[in-house]
Amino acid sequence: MNRAHLDKLLTVLFAGVFAGLVLAAAALPAALVFGLGFKTLAPYAQLPEALRAPQPTQRSNLYANDGRTLITSFYVEDRVDVPLSAVAPVMRQAILAAEDVRFYEHHGVDLRGVARALTANGGDGRSRQGASTLTMQYVRNALASDPRLTEEQRARATEISVGRKIREMRYALTLERGLGKDQILTRYLNIVYFGAGAYGIAAASKRYFSTTPADLTLAQAALLAGLVRSPATDDPINGDADAALSRRAYVLDRMVETGQVAAADAARAKAEQLELRPSETPNDCAAVPEEHNDWGFFCDWFTQWWNAQKAFGASSAERQRTLRRGGFSIVSSLDPDVQRKTTEQVLRIYDLVNRRAAPTAVVQPGTGRVLAMAVNRYYGVAGNPPGQKNYPNTVNQLVAGGGGIVGYQAGSTFKLFTMLAALESGLPLNTTFKAPSRIVTHYPAGGGPASCGGYWCPANASPVWMDGENTMWSAFGRSVNTYFAWLIEKVGADRVVEMAERLGIVLRAPEDARLARYSARSWGAFTLGVAATTPLDLANAYATVAAEGLWCAPTPVTSITDSAGRKVTAGQPDCRQVLDTDVARAAADAARCPVGDQSMYRRCDGGTAEKLQPGLSRPVAGKTGSSERNETETVVAFTPQLSIATIAANPDDPRDAVGGGVQERQIPAVAEVLAFALRGQPVVDFVPPSQTITFQVTGPRAGN
Repeated sequence: MNRAHLDKLLTVLFAGVFAGLVLAAAALPAALVFGLGFKTLAPYAQLPEALRAPQPTQRSNLYANDGRTLITSFYVEDRVDVPLSAVAPVMRQAILAAEDVRFYEHHGVDLRGVARALTANGGDGRSRQGASTLTMQYVRNALASDPRLTEEQRARATEISVGRKIREMRYALTLERGLGKDQILTRYLNIVYFGAGAYGIAAASKRYFSTTPADLTLAQAALLAGLVRSPATDDPINGDADAALSRRAYVLDRMVETGQVAAADAARAKAEQLELRPSETPNDCAAVPEEHNDWGFFCDWFTQWWNAQKAFGASSAERQRTLRRGGFSIVSSLDPDVQRKTTEQVLRIYDLVNRRAAPTAVVQPGTGRVLAMAVNRYYGVAGNPPGQKNYPNTVNQLVAGGGGIVGYQAGSTFKLFTMLAALESGLPLNTTFKAPSRIVTHYPAGGGPASCGGYWCPANASPVWMDGENTMWSAFGRSVNTYFAWLIEKVGADRVVEMAERLGIVLRAPEDARLARYSARSWGAFTLGVAATTPLDLANAYATVAAEGLWCAPTPVTSITDSAGRKVTAGQPDCRQVLDTDVARAAADAARCPVGDQSMYRRCDGGTAEKLQPGLSRPVAGKTGSSERNETETVVAFTPQLSIATIAANPDDPRDAVGGGVQERQIPAVAEVLAFALRGQPVVDFVPPSQTITFQVTGPRAGN
């Protein structure tokens, strides 16, 4: 006997059982019928987890740092739960009139409904009336959408079979013994599909009418209630509007029959034209508001961050499922105003269609929260001309790296790591060296202008200004290459590489990673920024100095709340002390020299970006960097409250030199962003380093 014949036989037998129960209901008290009839169905004593502790799929929303501005949503099914008190009474009445008028009278399975269905459906094989109660429908929907179940298990919940129907009845009977009617109705309204991609009454109210469940009118409620029977075909947006109106009329008639509304009110609702105000919930980073396309790069990095968090699953794929089904409310660190200002300034460096880019990141010291990520590109997958992978459109992570983007050389900004390693080893800020125009080191070099007899021999860019006796203040301020080549020899290149990695510089380029692992001791050129990095890594490394040695993992979130309203610890700052406080203070003191500020001991005597501080009018530190042939140009600046880094480069062609002149636009851009982002905040000065680390040779100062 095949499956189809077996199902027909079971249907006949099942119908016989219920016919007997219906006849018994006429002659026996209801309690006795339930005691005799339903005992034979042996309802399960143990409900599945999907019904005992439901975790229905809900969309997750990503907000800006104000907690209100929606950046985008992530979902498989557009759904968000609301309490019954937030649903208009007419909506509750309409759904019961359409699906289960005796909901508050039966115990999960409606004998009268079964008998009515048996009579109405007849024997011609066509179903005209269903026997599923609202509770049974909820059981089916809950099992079909539980993210913890396999696809096969979810498919079983909707298969057309007598076995499935019996399971639904058993579960419905058991469920009603433990839950109140209002609880079941709430769950049902939050899970049922209304068509057009909208699951649950909140999503449906927004999708069709751009309103909330609490504000639904009688006509709107009746229309939505009517869609539940055939959401795929009756959907008035993508399907049959006439069928939707016909069902609306049916629901209104049923509401009149059951005494829920007056006939006159129903007539007026029937006469209303179909006035849809459809709106879609954005899904994923490509759906950020068009007017805020620049948010896409931050959003993209947020998903990259989320996929790395073990708290959300064992694998990247599992973490994505958790995001798209978990109903999280995520308040990000993105400050829309700072993002707007940063984008404006980036576009003053290069416009949106320039082949060169100026990716920029703004980070908060002491928390690692990223306030802005901007680059002169459209976020999107639209096609580009041949050879142009990253302009004018891209979804590649030009600001934070990853996904094939290894970063850009940041030049002399890496001298910070050599200075920190030297300070940590016990050398003071006034460590003096008479810097020559060129210096021959013991580090091997394969060739090129910085190779002398096989050894690395860098030269100063401006001998007249840089040569001669220098301390860390003057050498860092004027960016004296030969001083730092001497200093990295004195400290050890491996310690400098370790320092950079300790402060969060991720060496993504395979050759950089290989050198760091196997040849760090001979990597003298590391001090001049020959390794690739990103604006985010660089801004965060300098933020560690601003926070007096407290390193915090860069984070795109301020808080994460799950669907039950509980805070998720993964949203909290992840910080640790990686530098001795005095070491960080000393480095910050020297870093005031490049940007036109003055050290606490008034030892600054020239800098490469002296126009930056006057444009800011508050204490500031930082550094500029130029790679070989000026292929890239970098500006980093920080205050105790904020850190920013911008790198000018051609992501598609690293050999396309941007030229030193671009710094004339980068420096005021950085100052403008800092001034804007710090508006209204108190002017905070750096803490002076101790006299010991400033002027006296001491023992090593290891980071914690």
